[in-house]
Amino acid sequence: MKLIEVKTRAQERAFLDVAREIYKTDPVWVCPLDSTVAGVFDPKKNNFFRHGEASRWILMDETGKLIGRVAAFINRKKAFGYEQPTGGMGFFECINDQQAAFLLFDQCKAWLKARGMEAMDGPINFGENDNFWGLLVEGFTHPSFGMPYNPPYYETFFRAYGFNEYFEQVTNHLDLTKQFPERFWKIAGWVRKKPGFDWRHFEWKQSDKFIKDIKEIYDEAWQFHQNFTPLEISTIKAEMAQTKSFLEEKFIWFVYHKEEPAAFLVMFPDINQLLKPLKGKLDLWNKLRFYWLTKTKKIDRARITIMGVKPKFQRFGLESGIFWEMQQVMDQPKYQHYKEIELSWVGDFNPKMRAIHEAVGASFGKRHRTFRLLFDQTKNTEQRHKVI
Repeated sequence: MKLIEVKTRAQERAFLDVAREIYKTDPVWVCPLDSTVAGVFDPKKNNFFRHGEASRWILMDETGKLIGRVAAFINRKKAFGYEQPTGGMGFFECINDQQAAFLLFDQCKAWLKARGMEAMDGPINFGENDNFWGLLVEGFTHPSFGMPYNPPYYETFFRAYGFNEYFEQVTNHLDLTKQFPERFWKIAGWVRKKPGFDWRHFEWKQSDKFIKDIKEIYDEAWQFHQNFTPLEISTIKAEMAQTKSFLEEKFIWFVYHKEEPAAFLVMFPDINQLLKPLKGKLDLWNKLRFYWLTKTKKIDRARITIMGVKPKFQRFGLESGIFWEMQQVMDQPKYQHYKEIELSWVGDFNPKMRAIHEAVGASFGKRHRTFRLLFDQTKNTEQRHKVI
């Protein structure tokens, strides 16, 4: 087997092609857009390179066939916030061969150790955790846009190598053909009558204001999360720009209290339903195919990627009011073809958000896990993410 660091354009294409090789007989997998994956490793597109670095490798067998890939990265804003300096690894793909998998893990470990790291989390993204984050261990069904999918045997590799579960991520599904629990609607009705609160959906013409409000709410709502770092306006703008072709303004909601941003929810149509036949390629022909599909095929599911409420408003039930507004949108003729909303994902360290999923009557969909490997197993360092 031969391990090669990605340096050339041809090697960059090979890195992308590994996934197509691994999943060529898998009817469920949806190939992420090549441009999206490549953008993670482009310093011109990924703002995380301002405070971090990354490297990629491909693995070939003795005949030159692609059999694996992996990436390692350091986000210096977060790496030194743990009890031990911690880097990350991700974009792992491998044939069902433990020796090959361990070669890829070894490379990431060596690269991170050479840069002062004492642990690595994975599989994670060199970016925010709403995309390419976690190992799928239960619920091997159609993946929504941005959510990772992998063969079941990957978990065996991680555990055999010495990774331990750092936190669990649960994705729940909300069936729009069923009524919300009556108690939930009572709370929503009560909340919406409270004086001083105002509900508004996103509008591109005011995108700068809404993006600024997302940052303000997020930075306050997530400040108590372990190893918290504030969002960057440039990062939000870059992610929003990538979704402009399919974003629905009425799928993103904000709550204001006397004009102060208090809460928000972001939901996107699951365009994986349209991307599957494109196999990750978005050349001119596939752009035309995608446009045609948007006109001829109805997307019937959406994904909520993030939700936040400022701490001082967290006992007001604003989430209920947001879901009430969303239900009014989904009842409109333009959106009545939507049958399901994916709530992804919520960590086991966030019991408040899990309680919200239960309150709306969501059912279990998928389980991912984020693992951590301590390079020195004798050190008595934190093994699990702290509950917030």
